[in-house]
Amino acid sequence: MSRLVVGTAGHIDHGKSTLVHALTGIDPDRLKEEKARGITIELGFAHATIGTAHIAFVDVPGHERFVRTMLAGVGGVDFVMLVVAADESVMPQTREHFDICRLLGVADGCTVMTKADAVDADTRALVALEVADLVRGSFLEGRPLVVVSARTGEGLDELRAVLGEAAARPRRRPEDGAARLPIDRVFTMRGFGTVITGTLVSGRIVAGDELALLPGDRVARVRGIQVHGQAQEVVAAGQRAAINLGGVELADVARGQTLATAGSLAVTRRADVDLELLASARALRHGARLRVHHGTAEVLARVSLAGDEVAEVPAGRRAPARLRLETAAALTRGDRLILRSYSPPFTIGAATVLDPAPTAPGVRSAAGLARLAALRGADGPAALAAMVRGRGLRGLPLVDVVARAGIAPGQVEAACRTLEQAGTVRRAGDCLVSAAALAEVSNKVATLVAECHRQNPISDGLPREEARARLFGGVEPAVFETVMRQLVTDRVLVDRDRLALVAHRVALPGGEAAVAAVEAAYRASGLTPPDRATIAARAGVAAAAAETATTYLLRQKTLVKLDTLVLHRDALEGLKRDMAAMKAAAAGRTVTLDVGTFKDRYGVTRKFAIPLLEYLDRERITRRVGDARVLL
Repeated sequence: MSRLVVGTAGHIDHGKSTLVHALTGIDPDRLKEEKARGITIELGFAHATIGTAHIAFVDVPGHERFVRTMLAGVGGVDFVMLVVAADESVMPQTREHFDICRLLGVADGCTVMTKADAVDADTRALVALEVADLVRGSFLEGRPLVVVSARTGEGLDELRAVLGEAAARPRRRPEDGAARLPIDRVFTMRGFGTVITGTLVSGRIVAGDELALLPGDRVARVRGIQVHGQAQEVVAAGQRAAINLGGVELADVARGQTLATAGSLAVTRRADVDLELLASARALRHGARLRVHHGTAEVLARVSLAGDEVAEVPAGRRAPARLRLETAAALTRGDRLILRSYSPPFTIGAATVLDPAPTAPGVRSAAGLARLAALRGADGPAALAAMVRGRGLRGLPLVDVVARAGIAPGQVEAACRTLEQAGTVRRAGDCLVSAAALAEVSNKVATLVAECHRQNPISDGLPREEARARLFGGVEPAVFETVMRQLVTDRVLVDRDRLALVAHRVALPGGEAAVAAVEAAYRASGLTPPDRATIAARAGVAAAAAETATTYLLRQKTLVKLDTLVLHRDALEGLKRDMAAMKAAAAGRTVTLDVGTFKDRYGVTRKFAIPLLEYLDRERITRRVGDARVLL
């Protein structure tokens, strides 16, 4: 069967609840105070089967003091009945409720003239003209105006036919999206525990699911589901449901929270938005305090208008801005917000969320204004690219794409692939990073390495970790590794312990001959190398050239420095081989060496013996035990 969620809208005492009762046989006014005062105070709910359609009704209060309650109910409806009493015609709350429905993007509905039995034909005709003038240019223009009397039954069958036709029209319900149900009522039932109600605006909820209560850190298990009073295993987008939650107490849940798939919404205290002011509103000044209605929630906020010199937004205009919320809200891109003045509270406009978790730059800067311009009117992948670009090298974690960009979980991979193929975004581990940011930092790395070569001609490059510390602070390691791999692939850098330009060649004073002569001098000195001046003399090169050659050979690890000694690596490798031969000759017996024995065996003085024995300890060839060493 088809299904439809219908919301009422209209001025107080225009017969909204009576109309719902007449259509369904269910009185939506359930509270004792509502019965006593004859007005709707809280949201009322009813349902009926009309033809082959299940129709769920959300009845909202019409009194101006309860507009916040009306907003909590109308957000999830497919179809609105704008109710106008024939004996009063269009009234202030008629206009405000109509504005709210229009601002929320409700796309289907009809107008219902109630209390038709209370007036004559001429009055009906006059009210019809006033209603037509109200809805001109809106989603209700051209839609039926049904004249009814709940007392006599006039027009009710015609209204049922209109609702049946509406239910039969195809509607886009994002059942493949993350589950999201704004909570409009919370209560307990004996034997069941905590129960919440609401309209599922996207996704599906299945009995047994574990879902998050947002804002907040509670996770609840779905113990049971009822739709129109019947137990169900599954509820899908577009349906109203009562859901029995396990793992939470009544005090843990409140109207205004959202039951949602974990990680699908950004819990935030600021959001970049596209403002839209009503023509009847006053200009909105920068820094103004507002009431922001979202789903079933109301939060207070301050507005920061985008642009350094923008002081206000005129009535009837649109403008980008940032809302700074006083309490956290659960948002995603594309959400519609209703804006009301702080005091006295009346509806002034709406806002569409462009980015629910914006980062620097601020919206008052030129860069921030440009970022908002890129987000306004962009589709899913393009908006995602702008968000990634705004994150710079920090990138956007893949797990945040659904919450931040409002993309359905099943569409994330396709969106990422589209951006990668366009060359806009690249993956670095589990993050999406702007290709432009990667290109910029790649140039900086190459420039840094080139400067290192210029300042240290004999160096074989910039230490890898120095490059990371100077250019990639606070960035995921995967981003650094991605940049390094690309520079190697592009044959810009050689990536080892040190980074070097591919075209770099070490410039040595005295040339390769001087290096070879110095190396030979160290090799010939074995385990008893002389000082640097003697090495220069033996190599037959100038002292400065010998010093440069020694530094180069140390960096190449051809020479090894032990304390103040510099030895050729061949001498040390020979020493380790001799230790191994001694161990083998002992045939399993413990071999010990003291300083004196070591000096005699290798013909060295204490000056050389101590650094060499400490080197063997570090290399785990020997272990010191008292004043002696044991071969390992």
